[in-house]
Order: sequence, then C-alpha cells, then structure tokens
Amino acid sequence: MLVTRVESADDPRIADYRALTDLELRTRWEPPNGLFIAEGELVIRRALKAGYRLRSILVDEKRTEQFADLADDDVVYAGTPDLLEAITGFHVHRGVLGSFHRRELPSVGELVTSARRLVVLEGLNTHTNLGALFRSAAALGIDAIVLSPNCADPLYRRAVRVSMGEVFAIPYAKAEAWPEALKVVRDAGFRLLALTPGADSVMLQELGAADRERPALMLGAEGPGLTRAALAASDVRVAIPMQNGVDSLNVATAAAIAFWELCR
Repeated sequence: MLVTRVESADDPRIADYRALTDLELRTRWEPPNGLFIAEGELVIRRALKAGYRLRSILVDEKRTEQFADLADDDVVYAGTPDLLEAITGFHVHRGVLGSFHRRELPSVGELVTSARRLVVLEGLNTHTNLGALFRSAAALGIDAIVLSPNCADPLYRRAVRVSMGEVFAIPYAKAEAWPEALKVVRDAGFRLLALTPGADSVMLQELGAADRERPALMLGAEGPGLTRAALAASDVRVAIPMQNGVDSLNVATAAAIAFWELCR
C-alpha cells in the first residue's frame, strides 16, 4: 500500500474529511458532491461489501498496516492523530475514515415492487434515531424503507456509525412528493399501518392476517409523530401496549418492537 502523508489540514486532497462535526456544512457538501463518509474499519468494510465505490481513506499514520487491504495505492492519506483531529473536528479514535461515492437511489415505485415488509418514515430528522432504526430493520426482517422528503440522510456519518453500517444492508428511497408517495405504497398492495398512541389504535399483537401480509409500518418524528395527512392516509392505526402510565417510547425503540412483532 502506497501511503501519501498529509502535513496540513488545509491540504485540498483531504477536503472530503474537513469539519465532519459541522452538520450544516456536511449536509451542503456531501449529497451534492455525491459522497458520504464512513467511520471505522467495520463500517468501511461493510460499505465495500455492499458495493459502494471507495474514493479515498484517511488513516492514523501509526495504523496504516492495520488497514492495508482497505484501499488502492492512490487513495490512502495518513497523518498524525492531532492532524486528523484538526481536519475532522474530533478525535478519530477508530483510526480510519473512508470517503465513498453515493449510488443513485431507486424511486418509491421501484423500491416497493420487490419488498414484502416496508417501513415508511415521515420527518425523522435525528441521525442517531435513524441509524438505530436502520440497524433494527436489518436485524428483524424489514425489506426496505421509504423516507419522506424531510427525513435525515441515512448516509450522514453519524447515522452510518450508529447503524454499524447496516444502512448499507437495507434498500431505501426518498419520496419526492408527500404524502402522495403513500398512495404509491398502497397501490403496490401494502397496508399502511400508522404507529400512534391514539385511543382508536389497534394493539400491534391484535392485527389480523390481512394487515400482516404486506405491512407498511409508518413512523413519525420523535415528539410530534405522524402528521394528520399521514394518519388520514393510513389503513389502520396501531399502538404498542404500555404500562405504568408511559404514553410513548423513543422512536427507534418503538420501531424495533414493532418490527419484531410484524416480522415474527
């Protein structure tokens, strides 16, 4: 492995990795430039296994041999831990970062044709929740995920890290029109199940066979939940039974419980 040593945080060759903690800057930089950042050896290997094309890696110069098989000769940059922190804005304790090319996403119509169990997310804009939800979806049997236009980016570094790279295992599409995309899902033969703690909701474990055959579980943002338009478009409102006066759960936790129930 031929390694290029980086001496300055201003080196233009490592611009992909600059200010990784600045969410607004990264949101403006990454999707328009068709790239995303993967943090840590495990996540990078999962991105490679999923077929994402590596653009470069940035590595702690003391650990280059540990990651020698990750990249081609012409895309490896190394620096001291202090320099990596100056570039990225945080201590890179996992020792390695990878910059990858994004892939073109399928349309909602294309996505739903090959799925049996679907998740539909509306306004889920917290990257940690999104990453945790993708990880649970991959583990518990969900086939694909539809995102409303105002959802967070599944390939943002924090979402990728929290998912442990499982965002690469679940196909997803971002709807261009909302809530019109829900009609596309229903027309593909799915039952739209809106997860909401409302009094008119059916307990998840009481759902019949027809609702379980091709479920599309709808979840909203932490706090506000699903909008009125999304609830109106649903076929059934469903809830997780609660005790001790608790009225709701973290959205990623609620999702995992619902995934297990629908996929068992």
